Amino acid sequence: MTMQAISEAQLHALADDVLPEEQRAAIDAYLRAHPQDAARVAAWREQNRQLRALFDPLQQEAVPPALLQAAAPPAANHGWYRPAMQAAAAVVLVFAGGMGGWLLRGSVTTGANPISLARSAAIAHAVYTPEVRHPVEVGVEREAHLVQWLSKRLGSTLQPPALSPLGYHLIGGRLLPGDGDGPVAQFMYEEGTGKRLTLYVAKERAGRQETAFRYTQEKDLGVFYWIDGQMGYALSAKLPKAELGKIADAVYAQLEQPR
Repeated sequence: MTMQAISEAQLHALADDVLPEEQRAAIDAYLRAHPQDAARVAAWREQNRQLRALFDPLQQEAVPPALLQAAAPPAANHGWYRPAMQAAAAVVLVFAGGMGGWLLRGSVTTGANPISLARSAAIAHAVYTPEVRHPVEVGVEREAHLVQWLSKRLGSTLQPPALSPLGYHLIGGRLLPGDGDGPVAQFMYEEGTGKRLTLYVAKERAGRQETAFRYTQEKDLGVFYWIDGQMGYALSAKLPKAELGKIADAVYAQLEQPR
């Protein structure tokens, strides 16, 4: 295997600890000669670690009785059907319930609950902020295009807040799939020491009531989130609550200004 033969798939396999042992020496040598790719692998490993920290606790969670009841029809009290529905409900809980700290125990999570906004924002933050080479889809050097593109896709005029007075500068953003209400936008900011925060913006269903300014935390990741009219916002960062709250106040104030 030559250095030129190293593929992206092999780098991902190394980061995921599934690379065949006989390929490891060649790829280790390649990474020593290519520090940028070594940084990518390190970022992927950190991303994997954060995702495991978020989702592994769910394996120990009991399936809420209401979810089991919803998965089983009245006649499914015997045979193969009930165990199958229980297994399916557990899978739904893992993928729809999100992080352990944000499970809605005793009720089925629906898109209408604002907590789903915070959960989705936190997952997106954990996935993309560790990236070294591709943290955003469109960089700040094309900010006008980024804002126009995301505004068009969400069907609403967007404007990323200016946070430079608080030490954070915009580095870009990306389009993400939503939870059934259409696409969402993620703007990413960074400060001098490399700390990053993200603003997650979603177009909400018509008829939702305005929510209060709320805060939730999972381990060291905090999220301030709120719904204002047809738009939902979530600001995520690994910052103390008071520090993140100060930034969230600035974001809210700028979003409230007439454009």
